[in-house]
Amino acid sequence: MKFKSVLIGLGLAAATALTASAETWKLAVTDVEGMERLQTEWGPFKEALESATGETFEFFPVNSRTAAAEALRGKTVDFVVSGPAEYVVINKLTQATPLIGLGRPDYHCAIVVRADSGINLPADVKGKKVAFGDIGSTSNMLCPMQALADHGIDPVNDIEKTHTSKNIAFEALKNGDVDAIGMNAGSFMGIRAKEETLPYGFFKMIARSGDLPNDMIMVGAHVPQEAAMKVRDAILENKAQIIAGITAHEENDKYVGMDLVAINDGAYDYVRSMYSNAGYPQFDNFIGE
Repeated sequence: MKFKSVLIGLGLAAATALTASAETWKLAVTDVEGMERLQTEWGPFKEALESATGETFEFFPVNSRTAAAEALRGKTVDFVVSGPAEYVVINKLTQATPLIGLGRPDYHCAIVVRADSGINLPADVKGKKVAFGDIGSTSNMLCPMQALADHGIDPVNDIEKTHTSKNIAFEALKNGDVDAIGMNAGSFMGIRAKEETLPYGFFKMIARSGDLPNDMIMVGAHVPQEAAMKVRDAILENKAQIIAGITAHEENDKYVGMDLVAINDGAYDYVRSMYSNAGYPQFDNFIGE
């Protein structure tokens, strides 16, 4: 009887230990506001993540990049899906680190002009009016500004810059209201493909970046290293399942054809250069927020 009691006691202790070791992780996505959108657009990813890792994840809605940083700093969120520009600031503010890279196909930017503009080289843009996309966007602002800087053009002082939506920028270039546009190259090609009234050679790219650093899943500095590595390894071992979850909703079509890769902080030094060349050398706050 005493032996049986010992076994029961050991069983209860083991059950208690298992319960104590179980974790429920909080997950945020920086550019998706509201629980309903999170569930709709990223619900399949969350389910795939839980299946792959054996862990429980709960969505933590954030209404801004700043809110995501504050949640990481306050340890109320553990993992965050974000872009390169957001990561650089969040890392500076919270010491969160990249865990998994979301390798987007053809993720680069370009400087585009009208073929009849007389602008043939990036240097010819000096003194001209250039339209960029959303303030703070990696591929629609920071990257094209860096592309100009790489060719000796100061994007702060050497051009007349403006910011607008991608579609409005395209129309402005088409109509001659701006001399050049800087945007995500894939976005430009997508808009251009819908324009059936212009000849093929109406526009030309005079500069383009290399492939940009990946979007990512980052992990808060408060999450134990062993736990973070367990999640990372499970994701990499179940790539197809995780990718299918991410690309299940059409809002995530930009990830179709993606890969999942292990990454480190050094991959984002190029983005830090972008901030500096855009006039924000401290990269400790979110541009436009």
